Amino acid sequence: MEEPYPNAEVGGEKSGELMQLVGFNIGRELFGVDILMVQEIIREMPFTTIPNSPDFIEGVINLRGNIIPVIDLRRRLNVSSEKSAQEKVWIIILNVNNRVAGFIVDSVTKVLKVPVQGIKPPPDIVVSGLQSQYITGVCRVDERLLILLDFNRILLVDEIKKLRGLNEG
Repeated sequence: MEEPYPNAEVGGEKSGELMQLVGFNIGRELFGVDILMVQEIIREMPFTTIPNSPDFIEGVINLRGNIIPVIDLRRRLNVSSEKSAQEKVWIIILNVNNRVAGFIVDSVTKVLKVPVQGIKPPPDIVVSGLQSQYITGVCRVDERLLILLDFNRILLVDEIKKLRGLNEG
Protein backbone atom coordinates (compact mmCIF):
# COMPACT_ATOMS: atom_id res chain seq x y z
CA MET A 1 0.00 0.00 0.00
CA GLU A 2 1.36 3.37 -0.97
CA GLU A 3 1.87 5.95 1.78
CA PRO A 4 0.05 9.23 1.18
CA TYR A 5 2.18 12.13 0.02
CA PRO A 6 3.12 13.75 3.34
CA ASN A 7 2.84 17.37 2.30
CA ALA A 8 -0.25 17.15 0.14
CA GLU A 9 -3.67 18.41 1.04
CA VAL A 10 -5.47 15.31 2.21
CA GLY A 11 -9.22 15.47 2.03
CA GLY A 12 -12.02 14.59 4.39
CA GLU A 13 -12.16 11.60 6.70
CA LYS A 14 -8.80 10.18 5.56
CA SER A 15 -6.85 13.28 6.57
CA GLY A 16 -6.15 12.70 10.27
CA GLU A 17 -4.64 15.53 12.25
CA LEU A 18 -2.26 17.84 10.40
CA MET A 19 0.45 19.93 12.03
CA GLN A 20 1.34 23.19 10.32
CA LEU A 21 5.03 24.02 10.29
CA VAL A 22 7.13 26.82 8.91
CA GLY A 23 9.96 25.13 7.04
CA PHE A 24 13.42 26.65 6.80
CA ASN A 25 16.85 25.67 5.60
CA ILE A 26 20.22 25.92 7.24
CA GLY A 27 22.78 24.73 4.76
CA ARG A 28 21.34 21.66 3.07
CA GLU A 29 19.24 20.62 6.06
CA LEU A 30 15.49 21.20 6.29
CA PHE A 31 14.05 22.18 9.67
CA GLY A 32 10.59 23.05 10.88
CA VAL A 33 8.94 24.98 13.69
CA ASP A 34 5.31 24.96 14.79
CA ILE A 35 3.56 27.81 12.97
CA LEU A 36 1.89 28.91 16.21
CA MET A 37 5.28 30.03 17.59
CA VAL A 38 6.04 32.24 14.58
CA GLN A 39 5.18 35.91 14.94
CA GLU A 40 6.64 37.00 11.63
CA ILE A 41 9.37 36.39 9.09
CA ILE A 42 11.54 39.25 7.92
CA ARG A 43 14.39 39.69 5.49
CA GLU A 44 17.78 40.84 6.66
CA MET A 45 17.65 43.79 8.99
CA PRO A 46 20.54 45.78 10.46
CA PHE A 47 21.41 44.62 13.95
CA THR A 48 23.59 45.92 16.75
CA THR A 49 26.20 43.59 18.20
CA ILE A 50 26.27 43.17 21.96
CA PRO A 51 29.67 42.95 23.69
CA ASN A 52 30.35 39.82 25.77
CA SER A 53 27.29 37.98 24.45
CA PRO A 54 27.42 34.25 23.64
CA ASP A 55 28.96 33.57 20.21
CA PHE A 56 25.66 32.42 18.69
CA ILE A 57 23.91 35.73 19.49
CA GLU A 58 24.35 37.92 16.46
CA GLY A 59 23.06 41.04 18.21
CA VAL A 60 19.76 42.85 18.64
CA ILE A 61 17.33 44.47 16.22
CA ASN A 62 14.80 47.23 16.71
CA LEU A 63 11.53 45.89 15.32
CA ARG A 64 8.85 48.57 15.53
CA GLY A 65 10.22 49.87 18.83
CA ASN A 66 10.87 46.44 20.38
CA ILE A 67 14.45 45.37 21.04
CA ILE A 68 14.73 41.72 19.97
CA PRO A 69 17.80 39.49 20.36
CA VAL A 70 18.87 37.73 17.17
CA ILE A 71 20.39 34.25 17.32
CA ASP A 72 22.37 32.67 14.51
CA LEU A 73 20.71 29.27 14.42
CA ARG A 74 23.54 27.79 12.34
CA ARG A 75 26.03 28.55 15.12
CA ARG A 76 23.64 27.50 17.89
CA LEU A 77 22.99 24.12 16.30
CA ASN A 78 26.58 23.69 15.07
CA VAL A 79 25.42 23.16 11.49
CA SER A 80 28.17 23.86 8.99
CA SER A 81 27.27 25.36 5.67
CA GLU A 82 28.93 27.41 3.00
CA LYS A 83 27.08 30.71 2.96
CA SER A 84 28.45 33.65 1.05
CA ALA A 85 28.57 36.99 2.80
CA GLN A 86 26.54 38.59 -0.01
CA GLU A 87 23.52 36.32 0.45
CA LYS A 88 20.67 37.87 2.35
CA VAL A 89 19.42 36.00 5.38
CA TRP A 90 15.98 35.47 6.79
CA ILE A 91 15.03 36.15 10.40
CA ILE A 92 12.18 34.17 11.90
CA ILE A 93 10.66 36.05 14.84
CA LEU A 94 9.42 33.54 17.43
CA ASN A 95 7.77 33.65 20.82
CA VAL A 96 10.06 31.46 22.96
CA ASN A 97 9.07 30.96 26.61
CA ASN A 98 7.05 34.20 26.47
CA ARG A 99 10.07 36.10 25.12
CA VAL A 100 10.40 37.29 21.55
CA ALA A 101 13.62 36.33 19.77
CA GLY A 102 14.80 36.32 16.17
CA PHE A 103 16.54 33.33 14.60
CA ILE A 104 18.73 33.71 11.51
CA VAL A 105 18.19 31.00 8.89
CA ASP A 106 19.45 30.63 5.32
CA SER A 107 16.03 30.49 3.67
CA VAL A 108 12.38 29.93 4.48
CA THR A 109 10.21 27.44 2.62
CA LYS A 110 6.45 27.45 2.46
CA VAL A 111 4.08 26.47 5.25
CA LEU A 112 4.16 22.70 5.46
CA LYS A 113 1.22 20.54 6.49
CA VAL A 114 2.48 17.31 7.98
CA PRO A 115 0.31 14.48 9.31
CA VAL A 116 0.94 14.17 13.06
CA GLN A 117 1.20 10.38 12.73
CA GLY A 118 3.98 10.91 10.14
CA ILE A 119 6.25 12.57 12.72
CA LYS A 120 8.61 10.01 14.22
CA PRO A 121 10.69 10.52 17.36
CA PRO A 122 14.37 11.17 16.70
CA PRO A 123 16.69 8.20 17.14
CA ASP A 124 17.99 7.94 20.73
CA ILE A 125 21.59 7.93 19.58
CA VAL A 126 21.07 11.33 17.91
CA VAL A 127 19.56 13.12 20.90
CA SER A 128 21.55 11.41 23.65
CA GLY A 129 24.50 13.76 23.22
CA LEU A 130 22.44 16.94 22.97
CA GLN A 131 22.42 19.13 26.04
CA SER A 132 18.88 20.41 25.65
CA GLN A 133 16.94 17.73 23.70
CA TYR A 134 15.61 20.27 21.17
CA ILE A 135 14.87 17.82 18.34
CA THR A 136 11.28 16.69 18.85
CA GLY A 137 10.80 14.64 15.72
CA VAL A 138 11.67 13.80 12.16
CA CYS A 139 9.32 13.41 9.21
CA ARG A 140 9.48 12.99 5.48
CA VAL A 141 8.57 15.96 3.31
CA ASP A 142 8.78 15.37 -0.42
CA GLU A 143 12.01 13.37 -0.75
CA ARG A 144 13.75 15.02 2.19
CA LEU A 145 13.77 14.59 5.94
CA LEU A 146 12.55 17.50 8.03
CA ILE A 147 13.90 17.95 11.55
CA LEU A 148 11.27 19.36 13.88
CA LEU A 149 12.78 21.70 16.47
CA ASP A 150 11.39 22.70 19.86
CA PHE A 151 12.56 26.28 20.29
CA ASN A 152 11.48 26.23 23.94
CA ARG A 153 14.41 23.83 24.49
CA ILE A 154 16.98 25.18 22.05
CA LEU A 155 18.45 27.49 24.64
CA LEU A 156 19.76 26.38 28.00
CA VAL A 157 18.46 28.01 31.20
CA ASP A 158 21.46 30.30 31.66
CA GLU A 159 21.25 31.36 28.00
CA ILE A 160 17.57 32.26 28.44
CA LYS A 161 18.51 34.43 31.42
CA LYS A 162 21.06 36.27 29.25
CA LEU A 163 18.41 36.78 26.56
CA ARG A 164 16.00 38.20 29.11
CA GLY A 165 18.71 40.66 30.07
CA LEU A 166 19.03 41.70 26.42
CA ASN A 167 15.26 42.08 26.07
CA GLU A 168 15.03 44.22 29.18
CA GLY A 169 18.20 46.20 28.43
